[in-house]
Amino acid sequence: MDDIVRQAMAKWPNVPDCYGWLGLDARGNWYMRDDRVQAAGAFDSGVPGAKGSLLKHEKLIDFIQRNYAADAQGRWFFQNGPQRVYVELDATPWIWRIDDDGTVRAHSGELVTVQRCLLDELGRVYLQTERGLGLVHTQDVARVAERVEAGDWSPEQEPAASLPGRYGYVRSPQRDRPAQGKSP
Repeated sequence: MDDIVRQAMAKWPNVPDCYGWLGLDARGNWYMRDDRVQAAGAFDSGVPGAKGSLLKHEKLIDFIQRNYAADAQGRWFFQNGPQRVYVELDATPWIWRIDDDGTVRAHSGELVTVQRCLLDELGRVYLQTERGLGLVHTQDVARVAERVEAGDWSPEQEPAASLPGRYGYVRSPQRDRPAQGKSP
């Protein structure tokens, strides 16, 4: 976490949490979601326009990713100064990219080590790492097949619906937010 964020948290400790305003899609892209977008539907609803505006500013994306973490309930958030901005997840809290040499990186660029390989009923591939569970980017599924053929990974079947509970993450903190302290 950035020092400036820690300082802001200490200076303003009682800033209310924010829900529904930020989303991470299944390709590792960040989306900003204003009131109008949120009214159109849930982030993962598939409703046209409900994802919001794709963030393209590299320094903002880097700032979000440096200050991205999970709370004790498995809700992922971006600590924006003193305010915790909970993230709506299209799939998982991490999106993995696989380099030509088989190295696995998070959507944030961090190197990770694969512990397990999972395959859901729709053929989506997930990797469990020391950072948690993540979905493999669709452009890298062929590289997973190469690792499986080489005997490096052995995919285990796992229903997609069981993943959040089993691996301890919440896809929509907005839907599951506490009754008290709701923010706009």
